[in-house]
Amino acid sequence: MPFSISLRPGLVAGLVLLSATAAPAADDIVPLSPVVVTAPPGERPLTVVLDPKAAAQPIPANDGADVLRAVPGVSVIRKGGTDGDPTLRGMAGSRLGILVDGESIFGGCGNRMDPPTAYVFPDAYDRVTVLKGPESVRYGPGNSAGVVLFDRTAPRFAAAGAELDTALTAGSFGRNDEFVEARAGNPRGYVEAAGTRTESGDYDDGAGRAVPSSYRRWSVHGAAGWTPDATTALELSGLASDGRAAYADRTMDGVKFARRNLGLRLRRSGLSPAVASLDASVYLNAVDHVMDNYSLRPFTPTAMMPGHSVSNPDRLTYGGRFELGLAPTADTSVVAGIDYQANRHRLRTTADEITDPYEVKRRTPDARFGVAGVFAEATRLLGPARRLVAGARADFWSVRDERTVVALGLMGSAPDPTSGRRRDPVLGSGFVRYEQDLRPATTAYVGVGHAERFPDYWELFSKETATSVSAFGVRPEQTTQLDVGLTHRSGPVTASLSLFANRVTDFILIQSGVVKPAAMGRTRTATISRNVDAASRGAEASVTCAWGSGWRTDLSLSGVYGENRTEHRPLAQQPPWESRLGLGYSTARWSAGAVGRFVLAQTRYALNEGNIVGQDLGPTGGYAVFALNAAWRFATHAQVTAGVDNLFGRTYAESLNRGGVTIGGFPPPTLRINEPGRTVWAKLQVTY
Repeated sequence: MPFSISLRPGLVAGLVLLSATAAPAADDIVPLSPVVVTAPPGERPLTVVLDPKAAAQPIPANDGADVLRAVPGVSVIRKGGTDGDPTLRGMAGSRLGILVDGESIFGGCGNRMDPPTAYVFPDAYDRVTVLKGPESVRYGPGNSAGVVLFDRTAPRFAAAGAELDTALTAGSFGRNDEFVEARAGNPRGYVEAAGTRTESGDYDDGAGRAVPSSYRRWSVHGAAGWTPDATTALELSGLASDGRAAYADRTMDGVKFARRNLGLRLRRSGLSPAVASLDASVYLNAVDHVMDNYSLRPFTPTAMMPGHSVSNPDRLTYGGRFELGLAPTADTSVVAGIDYQANRHRLRTTADEITDPYEVKRRTPDARFGVAGVFAEATRLLGPARRLVAGARADFWSVRDERTVVALGLMGSAPDPTSGRRRDPVLGSGFVRYEQDLRPATTAYVGVGHAERFPDYWELFSKETATSVSAFGVRPEQTTQLDVGLTHRSGPVTASLSLFANRVTDFILIQSGVVKPAAMGRTRTATISRNVDAASRGAEASVTCAWGSGWRTDLSLSGVYGENRTEHRPLAQQPPWESRLGLGYSTARWSAGAVGRFVLAQTRYALNEGNIVGQDLGPTGGYAVFALNAAWRFATHAQVTAGVDNLFGRTYAESLNRGGVTIGGFPPPTLRINEPGRTVWAKLQVTY
């Protein structure tokens, strides 16, 4: 039986009464934070930090991609109601690294049904950090667009005590979420447990058309920590999660998203004057994913899938990292370490579950990846207001093609010409950044980063090339990028400006609908990987200003312009320019706000070209959508937040959304999957 949590209104009311047995005095009220409509400007260069538990608009996130929507420069490719793929500055897939508590997660589906963020439950984490550009080498190989870190904060108890956090969300289209987290401990150690559950039915777009998008997801997490002194923490943690999701962009749905995780982590600080910290961890992560064409939709035989078809990929990932924080001199700090991760991908399928059940079949391995990295990142103070930050990394790869045949859809299969082959490249990354404090509240920076990215599973094993049924020989990417910008924080104003420009050698482009020859004079279409040279440039700007008495304005702007330099045409899957404007008013007890999102038309596209997530479908028009929100802290540690998204019921689709397919019982598909129509929601949060 899957674990789920259902916090009844009576229980929540009881928790509220426990936390506020009497009406709190004004001095006892915890200040009410405004609803997040755009991520706060980063106080450090190229860094954005989010609180995933904070009340946010649109409707609170159900997965790891949704929580990133507020970050300028981030777009999400919609496939249904959940499990979207995030893109940063027009770069998707493994160009954007995803780490969960320092651990790597990889999905199993060859068509990207389960990206890493599909296994992330935002409420279960305390902090989300987005690092933009190839200007950090600490967090794994090949993060040419940047990296996203989902982290929990290990508790420390000065005295014996306990904490309890709960949240309930309800909204249109049957949306309901439950979250509970409990921690208890003393100065010598702690235990914690958390559970999440989120569910939604199919949503309607602005025109009232139903979109296949229902889902149900749950997770449980537990950890025990030993803290023998103020400088040491040893933690053992475990996690289990699962779910199901209907999709509007494909002929199968996800009926199982099982993840099991085990991790051990040691952290120490103040070891000696020269060794400031130690962070060591090991982990094991297993993903078991099942998709079929009948459980969540009416079974409709097709030429491609005439029977009850099932595909069951799984992926086992294990690894670890060891990192030291060093202070060789008073003006220099260094973070140096090693990391390793290996993963094995397997698959089993059936064309007819009724006569040939997949559960009794053996899993066939098709790919093995392993990479060991050595890195160092240093900060040198050049004066009271000047810093030089630099880093370098070397990655030692080992990849093996374990397939014997390659599936060709309706054409059956063909022998794998690269079966048994290995690739063992050594790739390097590095950066240097100069930072200057122009005044105590303002910092300017300029940096150059270089990242070499090895092709991922979806580029090597799920695709072909123009001349072969195997893409195992696709070349690694090499990205060199210039970043310049400003950060400012002074009194009521926080602002940031970031400009970037890059050149990418051997950019891995995915192209669908390529006509290839087949046996007996027939032809077929395939999706291929190929290398081109590319470039992109763009900007993000954001300003938050508190003015008057309780008033607040949030403004953000972002956009990117990409080019396929080899073929002198637009680079595919680049989001259009967009801006957000939020206006809010808050007191200690309540707040209210409005937000408008304004997106320009995207007329630059490359038909049928893109990345491992999706390909361009054509131009899109511009649009504007509006939303309202309000919050009320009605007890010392309890508040309710409510909102209306897409206030005027606009019918629109994001430029990068996937294309729809025909599904029985639903209206004919639109060219792109439309966004939800008017959505009303409310969230109750209680801390005890």
